Parts: sequence; structure tokens; C-alpha cells
Amino acid sequence: MLGDASFGDIAGGDGAARRALILVENLSVPFDRRVWQECTTLRDAGWVVHVICPRGEKRDTEPEAEIDGVRIHRYPLRAATGGPAGYLREYGSALWHTARLARRVGPVDVVHACNPPDLLFLPALWLKRRGARFVFDQHDLVPELYLSRFDRGEDLLYRAVCALERRTYRAADIVLATNESYRDVAVRRGGKRPADVFVVRSAPAVERFQPVPAEPELKRGKSHLLCYLGVMGPQDGVDYALRALAKLRDELGRTDWHAVFVGAGDAFDAMVELSWRLGLSEQVQFTGRIPDADLVRYLSTADVCLSPDPRNPLNDVSTMNKVLEYMAMGRPIVSFDLREARVSAGGAAVYAPANDEAAFAELIALLLDDPEKRARMGKIGQERIGGPLSWRNSQASLLAAYAAACRDRAPVSAGDPDRAGRRPRR
Repeated sequence: MLGDASFGDIAGGDGAARRALILVENLSVPFDRRVWQECTTLRDAGWVVHVICPRGEKRDTEPEAEIDGVRIHRYPLRAATGGPAGYLREYGSALWHTARLARRVGPVDVVHACNPPDLLFLPALWLKRRGARFVFDQHDLVPELYLSRFDRGEDLLYRAVCALERRTYRAADIVLATNESYRDVAVRRGGKRPADVFVVRSAPAVERFQPVPAEPELKRGKSHLLCYLGVMGPQDGVDYALRALAKLRDELGRTDWHAVFVGAGDAFDAMVELSWRLGLSEQVQFTGRIPDADLVRYLSTADVCLSPDPRNPLNDVSTMNKVLEYMAMGRPIVSFDLREARVSAGGAAVYAPANDEAAFAELIALLLDDPEKRARMGKIGQERIGGPLSWRNSQASLLAAYAAACRDRAPVSAGDPDRAGRRPRR
């Protein structure tokens, strides 16, 4: 059973399959793991699912695809460069393509828009006028993201993103929040009724994260392997991790480790350069994005995993996917003391005072010297991922949200132009 919603709630009282259109701008699908899990959950509950998203650079490159019964429509998109003008070009292009492809998809029961950016309420409003309900899937708090990423304070652009967030909340019939902190924002700042906000936590695909035997050669002749997995953007703290590793070597005298940083992002080149400036190039390896099989090899061999996200307005209230993925692999974690990091990891992590690189280094050393503690922490993480943080719980919440969105509404028909062109009576 997928949650508490009945098949009648999902399919409609007459058994007709309902149609959902999921809009994504910042990642391709199925590369966006959360969105893909949502797609397959809805598909298994009887929905016809369409997705509109950008094409990937090296994967997800086909303009049209049907994968495991999910119909994906992709458009070309060049990521922003050159400041605000670059973002205007990116977002303008994304909105034009999204509207174009949405017309091709036709009428839907639910339009499900994932941020960032907080601009997809525009095509969602067009679809609402044609009978759809709008589910806003808030992956990021964009005002906090702006403050944390650009360090420009509450300037004109900050006020603009706040206004766009308000418009998105106002347009949404249902909000999906990734954790309780985001839910509180939707209620307090967004003015949503608590009954219309559902917590749908991200969770790792456990079939993707199955430990394999450790490979000592990945440690490059050292006793221990440290691992970072994730995006490398200005707000992700890779620079904090590198400076902590320099302190681990220089102030604590530890040279018995090799570190691997897996992932990419717009700070990647700067982080490679910083590792050279800190004299870490012999002990720190940057892989870029790698296949899942190689990722699992590194995580299975790692003694300690790093979650160096500094405390800032966004990170303190956000759930970090890498923390959940480390836990799924049974790895102990060193993290800064962030509110939602503690909610997610609990006893699977040790916590340095916020942004204290020296304390972060000391906790790495503590775990390297205590294999029994590492094993206990790893077990705690796996139990949490298999229990309260499992995708099963998120599936139930997602389907409850969709049932609430569609309650007392007949399903649309893809061949009903009259229904597609007018607002239904309530």
C-alpha cells in the first residue's frame, strides 16, 4: 500500500486515471532523485505522470523520453553566467519552453512545480485556469538561498525574490515541504493553512546505496579515507572542509588520511585551487561527478564522511541529501551544528560548533581513533534511514497531499477541450 489515500481518491471516483504534470527547472529528470521518486510513487498509485525539465549535459539529453511509464519532455537550457542578466536569460528561456511544452501535454489534474526558482507559479497559474490544482514542492527557501549564496544583504533583488515567493505561496493550493522547518516557513511566512502543507522528506534511494567490500587501495597508501559527496557551490562549505583538513595536518599532526571530494558545481575550480594553496593536493582528490558504482566504492571504503555546510540562513533549516546518503551507507559523519542536521542525523553524526574549522578537524581525529564509535554511529544512521526517515513515510505524505488537492474534483480528460479551457465549478 502506498500511503493512506484510497485508489478512488487517486484515480477519481469513476476509475479514470488522473494526470499530473511536474515542472522542474534546475535539474534534469530522472537525475533529480527526489523528483524521480515522486514520479514513480505517483505512477504506482495510478497517475499518468508527465515531467517538463531541462536537458542534461551528459545524461538525460533526449528531448522526449518515456522511462518506466513516466513521460519526460526536456528543453535546451544554458545555465546562468555573468550575474543578474544571465539569470534573466536562463529563467526567461525556461519559462518559455515550459509553457510551450505544457500546451503539448494538455489538461492535467495537478501541476506540481519544484523550485528553485520561484517563477514556475506563472505556468502553474495558466494551468489552474484550465482546471488544474497547483502543488508547490519547495526544495529551497529562495530568499535564504540568495542571502547565503551572494552575500549582498537585503537589497533590491532580495526583495524581489521575497515577492516571488509570496506569489508562489498565494497561488499554491498545496505545499510540499522537505522538513518541519520549511513547513513552519510556509505557514508563518507564506500564510498557508497548516492542513495544506505536507512534509515530504527527501530520502536516498536505498537500492542505489548498497555497501560493497571496502577497497583499501582507494586510500592511496594511507590508513584512513575521508569522503565528501555533493554539490560544490559557494554555500556548500567545501572551503571549510579543506581548511579543516589543513588544520588536521598542520595543527593536529595527522597525515594518516587521504580525502576524496565527489561532485561538481560552480565552485569546483575554486576549491581545487584552494586545495593547492593549502598544500593539500597530495592528500586531497577531486573526482567530479562519477558513476553510481564508483561512488558506492568510495563510500563503502570511507572511514569518516564530511558534511561541512556552514551555518547560514539556508543551511541551518535545510535537509542535506549527502547526510542522508552517508547514513544509508552506514558511515559516521562530522557536521557543523545545524538545526536540521541534528534532526536528520541524530547520533549518526558528531557536531562541531557552527563554522569552527579547528573543532571540525578535532572531531575528524576523534573518529579516526575510535573505530567502535564509528561502527555504532554507522548503525544508527542505517536504522534511521530504514525507519523514520525512509521514503515509505514520504510516499504516504505525498499521496495524502495529492488526495487533498483533488478532493471532490472529477478527473480531467486529455480529450476534453471544453474542460481544458475553462475553470470548473467548485
